[in-house]
Amino acid sequence: MRIPQILFYFVFLASMIAFTESTFAQKPNSNRIVIAAGTVLDGKGHILTNTRIVIEGGKIVRIEPANAAKADRVDYDLRGLTVMPGWIDAHVHIAWIFGKDGKNGGAGWTSEEAANQIASNARVTLLAGFTTVQSVGSPADLPLRDAIAAGKSPGPRILTAYEPLMGQGEKTGTPDEIRAFVRKQKAAGADLIKIFAAGSPSRATPTLSQEQLNAACGEAKSLGLRTLVHAYGEAVRLATLAGCTQIEHGVGAGDRDLKLMAEKGTYLDPQAGLVWENYLLNKEKFVGTLGYPATIEGFSAMEQLLPLYHQFIKRALKVPGLKIVFGTDALAGSHGRNAEEFIDRVRDCGVDPMAAMVSANSLAAEAMGLSNQIGAIAPGLQADIIALDGDPLKDITAVRHVVFVMKGGVVYKNVAH
Repeated sequence: MRIPQILFYFVFLASMIAFTESTFAQKPNSNRIVIAAGTVLDGKGHILTNTRIVIEGGKIVRIEPANAAKADRVDYDLRGLTVMPGWIDAHVHIAWIFGKDGKNGGAGWTSEEAANQIASNARVTLLAGFTTVQSVGSPADLPLRDAIAAGKSPGPRILTAYEPLMGQGEKTGTPDEIRAFVRKQKAAGADLIKIFAAGSPSRATPTLSQEQLNAACGEAKSLGLRTLVHAYGEAVRLATLAGCTQIEHGVGAGDRDLKLMAEKGTYLDPQAGLVWENYLLNKEKFVGTLGYPATIEGFSAMEQLLPLYHQFIKRALKVPGLKIVFGTDALAGSHGRNAEEFIDRVRDCGVDPMAAMVSANSLAAEAMGLSNQIGAIAPGLQADIIALDGDPLKDITAVRHVVFVMKGGVVYKNVAH
């Protein structure tokens, strides 16, 4: 989807949306906040019981037993719920919206209307429990990222790629030209570089050479930027050899390619189903738009992709040391439903529920280079805390029932009681 250039300058208008009282950030009455929790998944695979989480200045300062001597008063009693770090989605397209005609692409809206819808995407994603997302590939992400960071609009913490490097197109060429493109993204404010190195499972021929990928990922690394590579089949191996940070999708990669990823410490971000389920649910809105089938019948192939992706993830799970992070590829129609991907992974791919949670907590934070800031409930980290009405380790569908959301010590949702 392409959003008109003028929208990039109007996203700030999102701060003027008249949100309902339930979606306003609830500011704490004092600098210190205490949460009482019966069950805590700490984001690193451990379970804590009967604890108090003490927060000051938006960060967790200590975790203490519930019966600690001279314990502070409790501001939020989350006992009876499952408490955990806010989730991290490693792959979304927060600026994707449907147009006034109901079609994918965002056409027909005024700049202000489109900006409001993009801001709404961010808001519903936050309220669904996702306190950090990686939005890969739209200049519209930047002003939204900055508005959220400045407290002007509610939403998850956003890392963005600005413009993606496309295969065999106007933005590719010699290694020097590619390095220049990467530098341009850094100058524009990108947090990472998104690279397209192959088309799809049915068009898996690499669209960038080893030399080109070496230039892109090497230059990004020299600038302190990570690289996310859209890759299938052989392109997975090429991107891994180039030292790229993370592979998106990855279907068609062989077992040796996956083992190479594990050896190199390359992260894998596959999708188990939400993106395809969303296409099928909204096929009338995608049909005939740029990059999608021209007829409804053309969407039948997507149904066949679901088992293909499931089998790929099952193979990936068998590779020792392979780091599989949580990403949804959420776009128009699926914002705020990101947690459905957890259900797909556990139900359809055999992912262990605790591993699913860790993939969206400490492992995702590690992949983003933010493990010293987010991804776990531990002293010194941001107070990004959510609570579920239910236990996802026993019933993964509990991820649909987020009743408490705190980001950076500010509560955005509290319907726990």
